[in-house]
Amino acid sequence: MKRITFIGLGVMGFPMAGHLQQAGFDMTVYNRTTAKAQQWVSQYGGQFAETPAEASRNADLVLCCVGNDDDLRQVTVGEDGAFASLKPGTLFIDHTTASAEVARELSAMLKQQGCEFLDAPVSGGQQGAENAALTIMVGGSEEAFAKAIPVLDVMAKAVNLMGPVGSGQLCKMVNQICIAGLLQGLSEGLNFAKRAGLDAHKVVEVISQGAAQSWQMENRHKTMLAGEYEHGFAVDWMRKDLDIVLTEARNNGTSLPVTALVDQYYADVQAMGGGRWDTSSLMARMEALSGKD
Repeated sequence: MKRITFIGLGVMGFPMAGHLQQAGFDMTVYNRTTAKAQQWVSQYGGQFAETPAEASRNADLVLCCVGNDDDLRQVTVGEDGAFASLKPGTLFIDHTTASAEVARELSAMLKQQGCEFLDAPVSGGQQGAENAALTIMVGGSEEAFAKAIPVLDVMAKAVNLMGPVGSGQLCKMVNQICIAGLLQGLSEGLNFAKRAGLDAHKVVEVISQGAAQSWQMENRHKTMLAGEYEHGFAVDWMRKDLDIVLTEARNNGTSLPVTALVDQYYADVQAMGGGRWDTSSLMARMEALSGKD
């Protein structure tokens, strides 16, 4: 699997594709904004194409990382879509955080073409993508997964097969449910510490040694206390993900009261002008409620 196509060069896809080029794969990239694809080629080498179909022609493996279900359909189906030029036996891996429904839909289409599909959303944010330290949750067959491992390992610190197609997306939904609750709890705790007159940094130093410890606490408490929210996954994208989560929950009958509440809190952050702030900006909402200008 030497000839690889990467579709979507956003904050995640740009460095992910770069790691693959640096690992020695023959890379062709596509991005809807051609200037971004040209920038990638200038930085890493390889080549770019004008359409997903052109980019995917003769590829052994196609990877994709775009915004949502609609974006995914736009770059895959139709005469200019990636699926139009895939040769039989090609493996298509989707890193987009999307619905399990669209994963099953695209997998069924590719099966008719004699191709294979894996849904493989990632966790770790921009920092994880840049450092090749992502966690990748995969849905699909064991055979397709085995083919993908040498490529996915280049970009990740952990790669796990979660079950059939759609399982990767469902696992990513669990990830977002947990992050939403953790960040709200951390925001409330830090705001409480400040309002109570405690040294919040010292509080975290103490409680992070016990049961309250989390990745979010370790990596975000300093920037949250400083009011800096330019360090990760944007609120706008988190709301997109939580909409997928809440839709799936309605379909399978799961009650997600905390997640639904935090989703509305993120709507408040958007109303504050924080749509592009990172997800730890729930702290800004807490401080606004406490009367901080």
